[in-house]
Amino acid sequence: MKEDLLQFIWGQNKLHGRQLTSTAKEALFVKAPGTPNPYAGPDFFNAQVEIGGQLWAGNIEIHLRSSDWYAHNHEKDPHYDNVILHVVWEDDVSVFRKDGSPIPTLELKQHVPESTLTKYQQLLQNPRTTFINCEKNFSQIDAFLVNQWFHRLYVERLEKKSLVIQDHLKRTNKDWEAVLFAMLLKNFGSTINGEFFMSRAMQLDFSIIRKTRNDLNMLESLLFGYFGLLPDLDCTDSYYLMLKKEYKYLSQKFDLSTAMEVPKFYGLRPSGFPTIRMSQLANLYHKQDGLFAALMELKDLDALDALLDQSTTNYWQNHYTFGKTSRRSVKKVSKAFKDLLIINTLIPLRFCYNNHLGRPQSDQLIDWIEELEAERNSIVNGFKNLGATAKNALESQSQVQLYNNYCSKNKCLQCTLGAHLLNRNI
Repeated sequence: MKEDLLQFIWGQNKLHGRQLTSTAKEALFVKAPGTPNPYAGPDFFNAQVEIGGQLWAGNIEIHLRSSDWYAHNHEKDPHYDNVILHVVWEDDVSVFRKDGSPIPTLELKQHVPESTLTKYQQLLQNPRTTFINCEKNFSQIDAFLVNQWFHRLYVERLEKKSLVIQDHLKRTNKDWEAVLFAMLLKNFGSTINGEFFMSRAMQLDFSIIRKTRNDLNMLESLLFGYFGLLPDLDCTDSYYLMLKKEYKYLSQKFDLSTAMEVPKFYGLRPSGFPTIRMSQLANLYHKQDGLFAALMELKDLDALDALLDQSTTNYWQNHYTFGKTSRRSVKKVSKAFKDLLIINTLIPLRFCYNNHLGRPQSDQLIDWIEELEAERNSIVNGFKNLGATAKNALESQSQVQLYNNYCSKNKCLQCTLGAHLLNRNI
């Protein structure tokens, strides 16, 4: 038995209409289960329960055992003073309010049929599961329900990303340009170097980018040097030597710290090497003044795509690393990479900025994410194998949110789809 099943049974009002009895032998009727509380405090707010002929309105706390009330120190927490009913699986000790009056208790183990426990265990404890708990039943869920849940999951994902953006804003004294810069660095660094690049970006005074962006050589020197891409090499290329000399001057002028690690190349395709990505980013900032403002005001994806359509400095057209010549090619930001930038940085940032300005969230961002192609990763492939092929980026983002925040954590009863599967069997 787990507490989430008890919360599910109570929250879904499965006890409504049943003739129940409290542990004090008083007749008990559930009129309304209340509203789930996702934060600290009682599990449900504003419930209505009739106990011994008296209608009570207040909060509900749910535990496996009554003694958990004391184990969690609720008797010392004023948030629990308005609890009108303690719902437990097993009543092993009496619980009292501060004034000494007992809190009515409902013991559930005599009211939950064995079939419910069996269905619950089958959902969460299937030994043959290879991807998610409900994989054998996933294809049976109504497509409309799945679609609705995916839209909610995507908004939930945006809200979660907004918390990260808010944290960055606090660190930068609400400098939206600096936050954009850090988030772009994370994306341009990919999964291999993204966290390192973002961490370094947050330590850099963004005013230095503003002061150097008009001179591309100076800006590239700053970015390559600050992010650890100018190691001491036996290289005589004039471009490399220029960057080294310029960065030495900039590091002294702006008192820049030395990177404690070197960006990784292993595991990346040459087109995604940090040298290539950093040059593309430098060209983006060099060519676009007021990048944040421009990105926040663009009206359609075509304009956004055009703004992100950047290439590298000429040197990188026949190089991937310093000193080693390769076949010449124009290394522009690919369509797939631009889509990732839009999905992971620009839409979440615009969502957060709209909230900051008090703008109502229009359907534009949803329209944009539905226009973008679905991402390709192991999670999306896992759902594809279940017959749930992501048709666009909204669905692939929703699948990632679903897997990371529900499936992999066995939070099936907090998931609309898992709750639906259990509900139809109770």
